[in-house]
Amino acid sequence: MFTNKILLITGGTGSFGNAVLQRFLNTDIKEIRIFSRDEKKQDDMRKLYQHPKIKFYIGDVRDIESIHHAMYQVDFVFHAAALKQVPSCEFFPLEAVKTNILGTENVLTAAIQAGVQKIICLSTDKAAYPVNAMGISKAMMEKTFIAKSRMVDPKQTLICGTRYGNVMASRGSVIPLFIEQIKTGQPLTITDPRMTRFIMSLEEAVELVLYAFVHAQHGDIMVQKSPAATVQDLAQALLAIFHANNAIQIIGTRHGEKMYEVLCTKEEAAKAIDVGNFYRIPADNRDLHYGKYLDEGSPKISLTDEYNSNNTQLLSIVELKERLIKLPLIQQELLHWMGGKP
Repeated sequence: MFTNKILLITGGTGSFGNAVLQRFLNTDIKEIRIFSRDEKKQDDMRKLYQHPKIKFYIGDVRDIESIHHAMYQVDFVFHAAALKQVPSCEFFPLEAVKTNILGTENVLTAAIQAGVQKIICLSTDKAAYPVNAMGISKAMMEKTFIAKSRMVDPKQTLICGTRYGNVMASRGSVIPLFIEQIKTGQPLTITDPRMTRFIMSLEEAVELVLYAFVHAQHGDIMVQKSPAATVQDLAQALLAIFHANNAIQIIGTRHGEKMYEVLCTKEEAAKAIDVGNFYRIPADNRDLHYGKYLDEGSPKISLTDEYNSNNTQLLSIVELKERLIKLPLIQQELLHWMGGKP
Protein backbone atom coordinates (compact mmCIF):
# COMPACT_ATOMS: atom_id res chain seq x y z
CA MET A 1 0.00 0.00 0.00
CA PHE A 2 2.98 2.31 0.44
CA THR A 3 4.39 1.61 -3.01
CA ASN A 4 5.18 4.90 -4.74
CA LYS A 5 3.32 6.81 -1.99
CA ILE A 6 4.31 9.93 0.00
CA LEU A 7 4.17 9.73 3.82
CA LEU A 8 4.27 12.79 6.07
CA ILE A 9 5.25 12.43 9.75
CA THR A 10 4.51 15.42 11.96
CA GLY A 11 6.91 15.63 14.87
CA GLY A 12 9.06 13.34 12.77
CA THR A 13 12.38 14.11 14.46
CA GLY A 14 11.32 12.22 17.61
CA SER A 15 11.78 8.57 18.56
CA PHE A 16 8.73 7.47 16.58
CA GLY A 17 9.81 9.27 13.40
CA ASN A 18 13.23 7.65 13.53
CA ALA A 19 11.68 4.22 14.03
CA VAL A 20 9.38 4.71 11.04
CA LEU A 21 12.33 5.78 8.89
CA GLN A 22 14.27 2.66 9.82
CA ARG A 23 11.23 0.56 8.96
CA PHE A 24 10.41 2.18 5.60
CA LEU A 25 13.57 3.52 4.01
CA ASN A 26 14.47 0.26 2.31
CA THR A 27 10.96 -0.30 0.94
CA ASP A 28 9.50 0.99 -2.32
CA ILE A 29 7.85 3.99 -0.66
CA LYS A 30 8.35 7.08 -2.81
CA GLU A 31 9.05 9.74 -0.17
CA ILE A 32 8.97 10.32 3.59
CA ARG A 33 8.51 13.91 4.74
CA ILE A 34 9.71 14.91 8.20
CA PHE A 35 7.75 17.89 9.49
CA SER A 36 8.94 19.60 12.68
CA ARG A 37 10.05 22.93 14.09
CA ASP A 38 13.51 21.78 15.26
CA GLU A 39 16.07 22.53 12.55
CA LYS A 40 18.93 21.10 14.63
CA LYS A 41 17.30 17.68 14.92
CA GLN A 42 16.40 17.77 11.25
CA ASP A 43 20.02 18.49 10.36
CA ASP A 44 21.17 15.65 12.61
CA MET A 45 18.77 13.27 10.85
CA ARG A 46 19.82 14.52 7.44
CA LYS A 47 23.48 13.75 8.22
CA LEU A 48 22.63 10.41 9.87
CA TYR A 49 20.51 8.94 7.06
CA GLN A 50 21.74 10.80 3.96
CA HIS A 51 18.86 9.26 2.00
CA PRO A 52 17.21 10.80 -1.07
CA LYS A 53 13.74 9.56 -0.02
CA ILE A 54 13.73 11.75 3.11
CA LYS A 55 12.56 15.35 2.72
CA PHE A 56 12.62 17.81 5.61
CA TYR A 57 10.03 20.53 6.19
CA ILE A 58 10.43 23.21 8.85
CA GLY A 59 7.12 24.23 10.34
CA ASP A 60 4.86 24.11 13.35
CA VAL A 61 1.48 22.39 13.70
CA ARG A 62 0.28 25.63 15.33
CA ASP A 63 0.78 27.38 11.97
CA ILE A 64 -1.57 25.90 9.39
CA GLU A 65 0.15 27.74 6.52
CA SER A 66 3.39 25.86 7.20
CA ILE A 67 1.44 22.59 7.18
CA HIS A 68 -0.21 23.39 3.82
CA HIS A 69 3.21 23.58 2.16
CA ALA A 70 4.28 20.21 3.58
CA MET A 71 0.98 18.50 2.74
CA TYR A 72 1.15 19.00 -1.04
CA GLN A 73 0.67 15.63 -2.87
CA VAL A 74 0.91 13.66 0.41
CA ASP A 75 -0.93 10.31 0.48
CA PHE A 76 -0.69 9.39 4.18
CA VAL A 77 -0.02 11.21 7.47
CA PHE A 78 1.26 9.91 10.80
CA HIS A 79 0.48 12.72 13.25
CA ALA A 80 2.99 12.39 16.11
CA ALA A 81 3.70 16.06 16.90
CA ALA A 82 2.79 16.85 20.51
CA LEU A 83 3.91 18.29 23.80
CA LYS A 84 4.40 15.12 25.84
CA GLN A 85 6.20 16.08 29.05
CA VAL A 86 3.77 16.05 31.99
CA PRO A 87 5.52 18.82 34.03
CA SER A 88 5.85 21.14 31.01
CA CYS A 89 2.16 20.85 30.19
CA GLU A 90 1.24 21.22 33.85
CA PHE A 91 3.06 24.54 34.15
CA PHE A 92 2.02 25.77 30.68
CA PRO A 93 -1.37 24.16 29.94
CA LEU A 94 -2.31 26.61 27.20
CA GLU A 95 0.82 25.61 25.29
CA ALA A 96 -0.45 22.01 25.40
CA VAL A 97 -3.80 23.24 24.08
CA LYS A 98 -2.13 25.10 21.20
CA THR A 99 0.00 22.14 20.10
CA ASN A 100 -1.96 19.02 21.06
CA ILE A 101 -5.51 20.21 20.33
CA LEU A 102 -5.41 23.18 17.96
CA GLY A 103 -2.35 21.76 16.21
CA THR A 104 -4.22 18.51 15.54
CA GLU A 105 -7.16 20.46 14.15
CA ASN A 106 -4.74 22.28 11.81
CA VAL A 107 -3.17 19.03 10.62
CA LEU A 108 -6.56 17.44 9.97
CA THR A 109 -7.89 20.51 8.13
CA ALA A 110 -4.79 20.79 5.94
CA ALA A 111 -4.78 17.05 5.21
CA ILE A 112 -8.46 17.01 4.18
CA GLN A 113 -7.97 20.03 1.94
CA ALA A 114 -4.95 18.35 0.33
CA GLY A 115 -6.90 15.12 -0.32
CA VAL A 116 -4.77 12.93 1.96
CA GLN A 117 -6.07 9.34 1.94
CA LYS A 118 -5.38 8.32 5.57
CA ILE A 119 -4.38 10.08 8.79
CA ILE A 120 -3.27 8.19 11.93
CA CYS A 121 -3.23 10.36 15.07
CA LEU A 122 -0.99 9.10 17.90
CA SER A 123 -2.37 9.34 21.43
CA THR A 124 -1.40 8.15 24.90
CA ASP A 125 -2.75 6.18 27.85
CA LYS A 126 -2.79 9.48 29.76
CA ALA A 127 -5.82 10.48 27.65
CA ALA A 128 -7.88 7.78 29.39
CA TYR A 129 -9.26 9.16 32.69
CA PRO A 130 -6.80 12.11 32.46
CA VAL A 131 -5.45 13.57 35.70
CA ASN A 132 -2.95 16.07 34.27
CA ALA A 133 -2.88 18.79 31.62
CA MET A 134 -0.98 16.66 29.13
CA GLY A 135 -3.55 13.86 29.39
CA ILE A 136 -6.46 16.28 29.19
CA SER A 137 -5.04 17.87 26.04
CA LYS A 138 -4.49 14.46 24.42
CA ALA A 139 -8.02 13.39 25.39
CA MET A 140 -9.29 16.51 23.62
CA MET A 141 -7.02 15.66 20.69
CA GLU A 142 -8.84 12.31 20.43
CA LYS A 143 -12.22 14.04 20.61
CA THR A 144 -11.03 16.44 17.91
CA PHE A 145 -10.10 13.78 15.36
CA ILE A 146 -13.21 11.71 16.14
CA ALA A 147 -15.42 14.77 15.62
CA LYS A 148 -13.54 15.61 12.44
CA SER A 149 -14.10 12.09 11.14
CA ARG A 150 -17.86 12.71 11.24
CA MET A 151 -17.47 15.66 8.88
CA VAL A 152 -15.57 14.00 6.04
CA ASP A 153 -16.23 11.03 3.77
CA PRO A 154 -13.80 8.19 4.63
CA LYS A 155 -13.53 7.45 0.92
CA GLN A 156 -11.88 10.87 0.65
CA THR A 157 -9.88 10.96 3.91
CA LEU A 158 -9.96 8.21 6.54
CA ILE A 159 -9.14 9.49 10.06
CA CYS A 160 -8.28 7.21 12.98
CA GLY A 161 -5.97 7.04 15.98
CA THR A 162 -3.83 4.84 18.19
CA ARG A 163 -3.36 4.91 21.94
CA TYR A 164 -0.40 3.34 23.73
CA GLY A 165 1.51 3.58 27.00
CA ASN A 166 5.05 4.68 27.70
CA VAL A 167 7.54 3.37 25.14
CA MET A 168 10.57 1.69 26.71
CA ALA A 169 13.71 3.84 26.68
CA SER A 170 12.02 6.73 24.90
CA ARG A 171 13.05 10.29 25.70
CA GLY A 172 11.91 11.32 29.18
CA SER A 173 10.96 7.78 30.25
CA VAL A 174 12.11 6.09 33.44
CA ILE A 175 14.58 3.60 31.89
CA PRO A 176 17.16 6.23 30.81
CA LEU A 177 16.79 7.80 34.28
CA PHE A 178 17.45 4.48 36.05
CA ILE A 179 20.48 3.81 33.81
CA GLU A 180 21.95 7.25 34.60
CA GLN A 181 21.40 6.64 38.32
CA ILE A 182 23.11 3.24 38.04
CA LYS A 183 26.10 4.76 36.21
CA THR A 184 26.55 7.55 38.76
CA GLY A 185 26.04 5.33 41.80
CA GLN A 186 22.87 7.09 42.95
CA PRO A 187 19.84 5.37 44.47
CA LEU A 188 17.17 4.39 41.96
CA THR A 189 14.21 6.65 42.72
CA ILE A 190 10.91 4.78 42.70
CA THR A 191 7.61 6.55 43.23
CA ASP A 192 5.64 3.54 44.53
CA PRO A 193 6.76 -0.13 44.31
CA ARG A 194 3.19 -1.19 43.46
CA MET A 195 2.89 1.23 40.52
CA THR A 196 2.54 -0.64 37.22
CA ARG A 197 3.34 0.42 33.67
CA PHE A 198 2.72 -1.20 30.28
CA ILE A 199 5.87 -2.56 28.64
CA MET A 200 6.05 -1.67 24.93
CA SER A 201 9.02 -1.28 22.62
CA LEU A 202 9.32 1.42 19.99
CA GLU A 203 9.04 -1.24 17.28
CA GLU A 204 5.74 -2.40 18.80
CA ALA A 205 4.48 1.20 18.79
CA VAL A 206 5.23 1.39 15.07
CA GLU A 207 3.49 -1.98 14.54
CA LEU A 208 0.38 -0.60 16.26
CA VAL A 209 0.29 2.38 13.89
CA LEU A 210 0.77 0.12 10.87
CA TYR A 211 -1.98 -2.21 12.11
CA ALA A 212 -4.28 0.80 12.47
CA PHE A 213 -3.27 1.93 8.99
CA VAL A 214 -4.49 -1.37 7.52
CA HIS A 215 -7.42 -2.30 9.75
CA ALA A 216 -8.85 0.78 11.49
CA GLN A 217 -12.16 2.22 10.39
CA HIS A 218 -13.18 5.87 10.31
CA GLY A 219 -12.95 7.44 13.78
CA ASP A 220 -11.52 4.33 15.47
CA ILE A 221 -8.99 4.32 18.30
CA MET A 222 -6.75 1.24 18.15
CA VAL A 223 -5.15 -0.14 21.33
CA GLN A 224 -2.50 -2.86 21.46
CA LYS A 225 -2.67 -5.46 24.21
CA SER A 226 0.59 -5.27 26.15
CA PRO A 227 2.11 -6.86 29.23
CA ALA A 228 3.04 -4.70 32.21
CA ALA A 229 5.41 -4.64 35.17
CA THR A 230 5.78 -2.93 38.51
CA VAL A 231 8.23 -0.05 38.65
CA GLN A 232 10.16 -1.89 41.35
CA ASP A 233 10.59 -5.01 39.20
CA LEU A 234 11.74 -2.79 36.32
CA ALA A 235 14.41 -1.27 38.56
CA GLN A 236 15.48 -4.70 39.82
CA ALA A 237 15.74 -6.04 36.26
CA LEU A 238 18.02 -3.16 35.24
CA LEU A 239 20.20 -3.63 38.32
CA ALA A 240 20.55 -7.31 37.42
CA ILE A 241 21.46 -6.52 33.79
CA PHE A 242 24.18 -4.08 34.86
CA HIS A 243 25.31 -6.24 37.79
CA ALA A 244 24.85 -3.20 40.02
CA ASN A 245 23.81 -2.96 43.66
CA ASN A 246 22.48 0.61 43.88
CA ALA A 247 20.03 1.28 46.67
CA ILE A 248 16.35 1.84 45.89
CA GLN A 249 14.73 4.97 47.28
CA ILE A 250 10.95 5.34 47.53
CA ILE A 251 10.03 8.98 46.82
CA GLY A 252 6.22 8.74 46.62
CA THR A 253 3.79 9.28 43.76
CA ARG A 254 4.45 12.55 41.97
CA HIS A 255 1.91 15.15 40.94
CA GLY A 256 -0.05 14.08 37.88
CA GLU A 257 0.90 10.40 38.11
CA LYS A 258 -1.42 7.39 38.26
CA MET A 259 -0.87 4.09 40.01
CA TYR A 260 -1.94 2.22 36.89
CA GLU A 261 -1.98 3.12 33.20
CA VAL A 262 -5.37 2.84 31.50
CA LEU A 263 -5.48 2.03 27.79
CA CYS A 264 -9.19 1.36 27.55
CA THR A 265 -11.69 2.97 29.91
CA LYS A 266 -14.65 1.13 31.38
CA GLU A 267 -16.97 3.03 29.05
CA GLU A 268 -14.81 2.25 26.00
CA ALA A 269 -14.36 -1.40 26.98
CA ALA A 270 -18.15 -1.86 26.84
CA LYS A 271 -18.10 -1.20 23.08
CA ALA A 272 -14.51 -2.21 22.20
CA ILE A 273 -14.03 -5.01 19.68
CA ASP A 274 -11.42 -7.64 20.51
CA VAL A 275 -9.34 -8.31 17.38
CA GLY A 276 -6.68 -10.65 18.75
CA ASN A 277 -3.65 -8.65 19.87
CA PHE A 278 -5.57 -5.38 19.64
CA TYR A 279 -8.74 -3.65 20.74
CA ARG A 280 -10.67 -1.54 18.26
CA ILE A 281 -12.63 1.25 19.96
CA PRO A 282 -15.19 2.40 17.39
CA ALA A 283 -16.31 6.01 17.26
CA ASP A 284 -19.74 6.88 18.61
CA ASN A 285 -21.81 7.02 15.43
CA ARG A 286 -24.78 8.90 16.88
CA ASP A 287 -25.58 12.12 15.08
CA LEU A 288 -26.34 15.59 16.40
CA HIS A 289 -29.81 14.53 17.55
CA TYR A 290 -28.99 15.21 21.20
CA GLY A 291 -31.86 13.11 22.49
CA LYS A 292 -29.92 9.97 21.61
CA TYR A 293 -27.18 11.07 24.00
CA LEU A 294 -29.68 11.65 26.80
CA ASP A 295 -32.13 8.80 26.32
CA GLU A 296 -30.05 5.82 25.16
CA GLY A 297 -27.59 4.09 27.46
CA SER A 298 -25.72 0.78 27.58
CA PRO A 299 -26.13 -1.84 30.32
CA LYS A 300 -22.75 -3.30 29.33
CA ILE A 301 -20.93 -0.34 30.90
CA SER A 302 -21.94 -1.50 34.39
CA LEU A 303 -20.68 -5.03 33.68
CA THR A 304 -17.36 -4.23 31.99
CA ASP A 305 -13.98 -3.43 33.51
CA GLU A 306 -11.34 -1.04 32.19
CA TYR A 307 -8.15 -2.38 30.58
CA ASN A 308 -5.22 -1.19 32.65
CA SER A 309 -1.64 -2.10 33.55
CA ASN A 310 -2.79 -3.90 36.69
CA ASN A 311 -5.21 -6.36 35.08
CA THR A 312 -3.07 -7.35 32.11
CA GLN A 313 -0.21 -9.89 32.10
CA LEU A 314 2.46 -8.88 34.65
CA LEU A 315 6.02 -9.73 33.62
CA SER A 316 8.51 -11.30 36.01
CA ILE A 317 11.99 -9.84 36.52
CA VAL A 318 13.43 -12.58 34.27
CA GLU A 319 10.93 -11.77 31.51
CA LEU A 320 11.69 -8.08 31.90
CA LYS A 321 15.42 -8.72 31.51
CA GLU A 322 14.76 -10.62 28.27
CA ARG A 323 12.85 -7.65 26.85
CA LEU A 324 15.19 -4.95 28.14
CA ILE A 325 18.36 -6.57 26.85
CA LYS A 326 17.04 -6.27 23.27
CA LEU A 327 16.80 -2.48 23.47
CA PRO A 328 19.58 -0.64 21.54
CA LEU A 329 19.98 1.84 24.42
CA ILE A 330 20.59 -1.00 26.90
CA GLN A 331 23.08 -2.69 24.55
CA GLN A 332 25.03 0.54 24.03
CA GLU A 333 25.10 1.45 27.71
CA LEU A 334 26.00 -2.09 28.70
CA LEU A 335 28.94 -2.05 26.30
CA HIS A 336 30.25 1.17 27.86
CA TRP A 337 29.57 -0.17 31.34
CA MET A 338 31.77 -3.20 30.61
CA GLY A 339 34.62 -1.03 29.39
CA GLY A 340 34.08 -1.59 25.68
CA LYS A 341 34.05 -5.39 25.93
CA PRO A 342 31.33 -7.11 23.84
